[in-house]
Amino acid sequence: MNDLHGIIFAYRSHRNLAELTRHRNTCSVPFAGRHRLIDFMLSNMVNAGVTDIGLIVHENYQSLLDHVGSGKDWDLSRKHGGLRILPPFSTAERKQGEYRGTMEALIGVSSYLKKIRQEYVVMAWGDMALNLSIEDVFRQHLASGSDITVVCSHTHWGVPQECQYVHTDASGRVCDMSVRPTTEPDAPECLDMFIISKQILLELVEDCAAHDQYSFSLGALLPRINTLNIRPYFYSGYVGRVQSVKDYFQRSADLLRPEVRQDLFDPASPVRAKDRSDPSTYYGPSSRAVSSLIADGCVIEGEVRESILFPGVVVEKGAIVSNCVLMQGTVVGRDSELSHVITDKGVHIGQHRTLHGHANYPVAITKNAEV
Repeated sequence: MNDLHGIIFAYRSHRNLAELTRHRNTCSVPFAGRHRLIDFMLSNMVNAGVTDIGLIVHENYQSLLDHVGSGKDWDLSRKHGGLRILPPFSTAERKQGEYRGTMEALIGVSSYLKKIRQEYVVMAWGDMALNLSIEDVFRQHLASGSDITVVCSHTHWGVPQECQYVHTDASGRVCDMSVRPTTEPDAPECLDMFIISKQILLELVEDCAAHDQYSFSLGALLPRINTLNIRPYFYSGYVGRVQSVKDYFQRSADLLRPEVRQDLFDPASPVRAKDRSDPSTYYGPSSRAVSSLIADGCVIEGEVRESILFPGVVVEKGAIVSNCVLMQGTVVGRDSELSHVITDKGVHIGQHRTLHGHANYPVAITKNAEV
């Protein structure tokens, strides 16, 4: 994997995530009790032996920087190469709003791309949870002689209006793409991950910059669909796309299924996270915890059912937490009852409170709120 360089797009904030992305972008949304979404793609690349990774950011990324730091927890804190945070370089005049598309993001860091020392580049979004062998994708890319390899799934994981889909011909080449269609097409879903040579990438960046094309799919791939050898790699594992509050709640609920946890957290390809030194969780004499994921550092004196608790959560005596996701430092007061609720970090629920949402409409409470 010494010939492969990683680029992770980490600037997107899905508007339908509402309170969850008010203080962060989607990549740094907490997930699975002790992780952030960015952990999965960073770990995928590190597990494949990729040692140089660029993280493209734009706005609202302080939380992401606090989490990844120097990249030490992913073995990416290096004197040469390692993890690099990439704010916009050549398009600094675009100060408001996120990039319009991934090609505009690549144009914004074109000076960095020119200095890449590897011959090939793997590009991916950092805001979805999956455990993918990038090494297998790269092997197929080299064996097939593709110009570009697109990682796809026969299972549809996202909302059509937020996704793109690939169509292949009899030879297995990509012959067309459906980008953000209004209805779900009968075609594999693109997982927004590509392997491409550095030379071709720089050519695409230069051409799209000259013609003000900001979308990688619409501006770079589709116009060259007949001239470039673009082939799919089909991934059959679990994919946690998080595009709305409802998605976040449902993907979190998926983690309570053993088969999903086994797929995402395969010991052979571990998902690394920022190191913490929390004490073991305390369970009081009258506490009860059933079918839940509870991180270290919690204090449980009430009842927890089918929920995910992050470090430092306190459930006081008499409180009932059911089908909830409680992020770091949440306190649920005595005799309160929560159902289908998502709390951001530092939320304090007072005593004798009742909050009930629904699986399709969970209640999301913003960071440091008091209820």
